[in-house]
Amino acid sequence: MARRATISDVAREAGVSVATVDRVLNGRERVREATALKVFEAAQRIGYHAAPLIASRIQAELPLRRFGFVLHKERQAFYKNFVAEILRAVAAAPGIRGEAVIEFAPSQAPSDFARLMRGMKGRVDAVGATAVTHHEVTGAVEELKADGIPCFALLNDFAQGVRQTYVGLNNLKVGRIAASMIAMAVHRPGKVAVFVGGYRWHGHELRETGFRSYFREYAPHVTVLDTLVNLETRQLTYEATLDLLDRHPDLRGIYCAGGGMEGAIAALREARQPGDVALVVNELTPESRAALLDRYVVLAICTPLSRLCTDVVSLMNAAVEQGISELSGQYFLQPELQLPESV
Repeated sequence: MARRATISDVAREAGVSVATVDRVLNGRERVREATALKVFEAAQRIGYHAAPLIASRIQAELPLRRFGFVLHKERQAFYKNFVAEILRAVAAAPGIRGEAVIEFAPSQAPSDFARLMRGMKGRVDAVGATAVTHHEVTGAVEELKADGIPCFALLNDFAQGVRQTYVGLNNLKVGRIAASMIAMAVHRPGKVAVFVGGYRWHGHELRETGFRSYFREYAPHVTVLDTLVNLETRQLTYEATLDLLDRHPDLRGIYCAGGGMEGAIAALREARQPGDVALVVNELTPESRAALLDRYVVLAICTPLSRLCTDVVSLMNAAVEQGISELSGQYFLQPELQLPESV
């Protein structure tokens, strides 16, 4: 039977003294974080039975950081994945004991976002939110900042000049990517449509701008119809898509710049054959994955959620440690492009 690893084995593997391992294990005296981590990794490698205890000792010595997040659409698959990645990133953040406080706005009303963001005072060290662009939200960010709590805009930019950093995709480029895919897919004159959730979503406006600019530059033979507002709802998008298909027999493509893509997918399944209308959506969900496989969707432009959450937790922690910067910035992530052949 294999010999059980001892404290001496851990010390030899870590290149430290037995006394140092004992201090880490029993918490009698403070040991530098790098040394404690070296001892823990050595204990793990050789299968030392008290490795979990060492991990808990190290964790207890780390500074506590509480990160608040205000999101919306609690039941949507994308936001469920978002929450899972936030929890993973906070738990894995190096050098701290991280805790996540997550709240969901019951609607997209600015007052709901602002109320929940203000409610983070005294509970967290930094806030990240997927809020709309509105003066009520800006006011909440100003109050948080005055209390020393940095605020980060996630996915959609808001409170520019007040918030600490926008973290998400370059939405102007996202719109151009959507347009380029539709232009490549149709190859002939016709019409295309674009849905936005509403004009309080600055990111949707940027996507619409990028979408239109691409067609002006590279596909002037395609007519971009007036923008449709779907309030990010399935039913409105479904009804509006059926109306578009009925009024415009030469409709070649649709871009859903925000939510509600499920309605466009359902309408196309009902009224057209796969490939008749090139549909581009944002984010990979069970519905968009199925539509990609069935060729009703030609491209899903996705946010790399794991990377976003890891990076925003790092940025939040840095802002807490170093203080709020007077220079607000933008932190762009590279979108993940999902085609029918890649899912």
